[in-house]
Amino acid sequence: MGFEVEKTTGDSEWFVRDRFGLFIHWGLYSLGARHEWLQSRERMSPEKYAKYFKRFDPDLYDPELWAQLAADAGMKYFVVTTKHHEGFCLWDSKLTDYKAPNTPAGRDVLRPMVEAFRSRGLRTGFYYSLIDWHHPHYTVDPKHPLRFDPEFVAQSATRDFSVYRDYLFGQTRELLTGFGQVDLLFYDFSFPAENGLAGKGKDDWGGEELVRLVRSLQPNILLNDRLQVGGDITTPEQYIPTGWVKVNGKRVVWETCHTFSGSWGYHREEESWKSVEQLIRMLIDVVSKGGNLLLNVGPTARGEFDERAVDRLKGIGEWMRRHSRSIYGCTQAPESFECPPDCRLTYNPQTNRMYLHVFSWPFKNIHLRGFAGKVEYAQLLGDASEIRMKEGFVASGIEEGAFREGRDEHTVTLSLPVKKPNAAVPVIELFLK
Repeated sequence: MGFEVEKTTGDSEWFVRDRFGLFIHWGLYSLGARHEWLQSRERMSPEKYAKYFKRFDPDLYDPELWAQLAADAGMKYFVVTTKHHEGFCLWDSKLTDYKAPNTPAGRDVLRPMVEAFRSRGLRTGFYYSLIDWHHPHYTVDPKHPLRFDPEFVAQSATRDFSVYRDYLFGQTRELLTGFGQVDLLFYDFSFPAENGLAGKGKDDWGGEELVRLVRSLQPNILLNDRLQVGGDITTPEQYIPTGWVKVNGKRVVWETCHTFSGSWGYHREEESWKSVEQLIRMLIDVVSKGGNLLLNVGPTARGEFDERAVDRLKGIGEWMRRHSRSIYGCTQAPESFECPPDCRLTYNPQTNRMYLHVFSWPFKNIHLRGFAGKVEYAQLLGDASEIRMKEGFVASGIEEGAFREGRDEHTVTLSLPVKKPNAAVPVIELFLK
């Protein structure tokens, strides 16, 4: 009952098993506390933006606590912004002075993070921005903070982008040789021309050659698709696809990344925070379509997770403690099984168990069409309490009430407790024959 999925060059076996990861957006923008794109949005020059570099001092930074929060939430891997569009590096890069050790922080803040997450069994992912608003040879484009500054646009024409490309290659080499095994590399991002300014894509980045470098340094690494030269993982952002993501008609390994609120970086005044239940439903929905969820937190400039993010992580962890079996190792259910209204199905092909996630708790019964003759036993996953079931009817001796209950020869009817179980989303585990 498996699915044919496009093969990946990197090792995706762990990825499609683990399903749930933590994205971390941390940089100088955390001091501005009003969105990670503030430098571009406010058309701020590197000179003005330098005030954040002079003040970056995360004195409360405790990567062990970060890693524990992620592990307790049920996350199995993390992806951190080693360098975002602003160009600031969290590690002690030998290729730039624009890095954490040269701020009041006075140290590499990436290495202890990697060590803390690894010590709890989480796999390592590095985000690296292809964009760099600080580098002296990065040229103007539609995303650049100074795109409307005539003096900068004119000066940009004298820049040698190949110098920046060498820098991009050099930092990629640093990240993939200095931190042990890196499981995932998330480049970000290519974009088209706009407002008379050229965009940047695979030819600008040297995409084909860059992929060869990555593969030579870390053969098993998973590479995302934002270099415009394919990749192992397709990465929709801030939306959930309607079904299993396909490229050229073939199912692919995919992951959607989402924020708790409307910002990736720490945003003090942002208020559109998703509830714990909403986030759990998102995770379930994504896995029911064969995908992964990468959920983002933007730490503060003092090095703490926002208390609202901590609240959500703990809430997700409480649900995952009892229900993670319906997430890890699971994927989309075979098409022969019909999903009831207001529910989602996930399926574990190794254990041959189906998981029915009930988004809207019904009164007494759920009818599972297409399940007749296929279910051996049913239980609530949260407490392993039996769910009794009735199956079909025989035409020569129709069971009294079968028509009234809506059953037929193809249907299994589950008899539910009237009161919804105490879980954000109750899950029924079906042991298939």
